[in-house]
This record gives sequence, structure tokens and C-alpha cells, in this order.
Amino acid sequence: MSDRQQATDRLAELSAAGVAIWLDDISRERLVTGGLDRLRRDMRVVGVTSNPTIFAKALADSDDYAEQLHDLAVRGVGVDEAARMITTMDVRRACDVMRPAYDDSSGVDGRISIEVDPRLAHETDKTVAEAKALWWMVDRPNLYIKIPATAPGLPAITRTLAEGISVNVTLIFGLDRYEQVMDAFMTGLEQAGANGHDISAMGSVASFFVSRVDTEVDKRLDRLGTDDAKAKRGKAATANAQLAYQRYERAFDTDRWRALAAAGAHPQRPLWASTSTKNPDYRDVMYVEELVAPGVVNTMPEPTIHAFADHGVVKPGIVQASYGQAQQVLDDLAALGIDFDDVTATLEREGVDKFEASWFELLKSVETQLGAAA
Repeated sequence: MSDRQQATDRLAELSAAGVAIWLDDISRERLVTGGLDRLRRDMRVVGVTSNPTIFAKALADSDDYAEQLHDLAVRGVGVDEAARMITTMDVRRACDVMRPAYDDSSGVDGRISIEVDPRLAHETDKTVAEAKALWWMVDRPNLYIKIPATAPGLPAITRTLAEGISVNVTLIFGLDRYEQVMDAFMTGLEQAGANGHDISAMGSVASFFVSRVDTEVDKRLDRLGTDDAKAKRGKAATANAQLAYQRYERAFDTDRWRALAAAGAHPQRPLWASTSTKNPDYRDVMYVEELVAPGVVNTMPEPTIHAFADHGVVKPGIVQASYGQAQQVLDDLAALGIDFDDVTATLEREGVDKFEASWFELLKSVETQLGAAA
């Protein structure tokens, strides 16, 4: 068997185990060169996520935006609106590239995500208005609008879904917040149905962040400096995500959900985000191998996809078999004095701040390039 065939087989095995492989990246270059379509055809990629950091990097690293920037400059379009037009153009084209995956999966996969302006993460009304505007601008059925799972984001999630708009809930770190997200999702679908929308055509994922949890917890364990603390490094993120899947199973095995499913609703799938390892001492595919479960999405940077294709091991049932062990990990951390609620609150705050900083970086780049084009 050739190396290429082995790689394809590993990804096929991962997909067969219930994991939808999505790409955590987007750029004009991927679209104009056919790179995204090749990943769809050759590497089992069936969806794409984007965020302000990804767009800021794409714009800074490429000349492929020059023509559009020139046209925007000639028209005198403002910086904020130019940024929206640039990002929605990429997302619209990506939606078209992924349309075969959307059609083949009856609307479950083939989805492309675009995030609301992160400066609105704590403003419910503005988030809903922005979500509606982005939905209208992209105008593709396989779009997801990304809304952060902040406290003000929860009612925005419900209200956006109630408008018939599909949502990717992002920046989820804690188990209690995840339960609130699932409740907001079901409430949104119930309201969407009452408003006359076809809920069978709607979709949602809940983006549960992984590697950043280990980064924060490991930092706190290192400060403790004991041998017991060092032995717990690199375990928190996987345990937290595995327990999130347990809560997912519970939430979608209720009479409330069964009523929605009877009306044609699709479950809100857990999406494992931030799955590239930040610590070079850790196995580079650990957040893929340890999080294999039916009906999940794993969104990866392209190097992680290739790494799994090269040497990843599919472990069917690993998540469900690990609930007891995962709870023990969190209990052990608590015994060491690690306040996990503070960990997740810190990560949510830092996540919003980082995306805001990237959005300002994107706007600055757009402003500079508009000036040069003019």
C-alpha cells in the first residue's frame, strides 16, 4: 500500500468513526488556487472555520486581495465595511467550494463559519444585528454565523437561531457554560419553528476549545512545581472535552430534544476547536486521537490534518470509555488547588481579547492597503 493510500485510509477511518474533518483556516489563496477543493476531494475535509486571527494573517500574507482592495478604495468604502466585504467574499466562495459536501450530507456538513465582529462579544442586540447582516451578505445556505459563548452571547445565540440562521457557537471552555449553550440552541430552534422557519434546514455546532485549556492549566501546575503537579500536565484539556461529550449525550437524550428531532431538527454537534498542540513535548495529534466520538467535528489547521494522515491512530469509543478517568483528572486538579472555573473564565476573557486584537490588526491592514490602493 502506498503512503498516500495509507494517509487517505487513516482519514477515511477517522470519518467512519463519526468525526467530521474540518479545516481551521481560510484565505483567498486557497480559493483561487483550488487548494481548498483539493482538501475536500483528497483529504476528507467537509467544512471550514474562520476567525479574525485567520483573516488578519490571510490579508497580511497575500497579494490576492489587491484587486478587490483597489475597487473598494476607488469607491471610497470605509474600513469596517471593506473588512466585511473582503471576509464575506472569501466565505461565500468557500461555501460554493464546499457545496458538494453540504449536498452529500443533507446539510449537516459542507459548512463555512464567519464570526461576528468580536468587539460585540458583550453586546447582545448588536451581535444579533451583525449576524443577520452577515447572513444576508454571504447569502448561502451552508453558512454558519459564529457567536461567542459569553453571557451576553447566549441570548444572541437564541435570537439568531430564532431568525432561521444557522450558528456556530464559539469560545466554549467550561462545562456549565456548554450546558447553557445547548439550552440556548434548543430554545432558539423552538422559537424558529414557532416563527415558521424550517428547522430541518438549520444547523449548529458548539465549538469547545481544547489545547488552550492545557496551556493555562499547565502554566498553573508549573507554578506549583511539585512532582505531583508535573504529573498532571497535558491531561486537563482532553478530560474537559470528554466530559463535555458526556453532557452532550445527556442533553440530546431528553424528551425536549426528541420533540425537536421529530420536527426534523439536527443536533448541535460538539466541535473540537484549537486542536493543534501548543507544547512540542506533546504528541501532535493527541487532541484528535483522544477525542474520537460519533457525531463530532474536529476542526484542524492543515498541518494537523496531514500529521494525522501520516501517523494518527483512530480510537473508536475512546471518549465514552474515559468519563470516569476524565472526572478523576479534574478532581485531582481541584485537590491541587487548581480552580477550574477560574481557568475557563480566564480563557474566555483572553479568547475575546485575542480575537478583538486580531480584528483591529485586520482593520489596520485594510486601512493601510486601501490607502496604498487609492
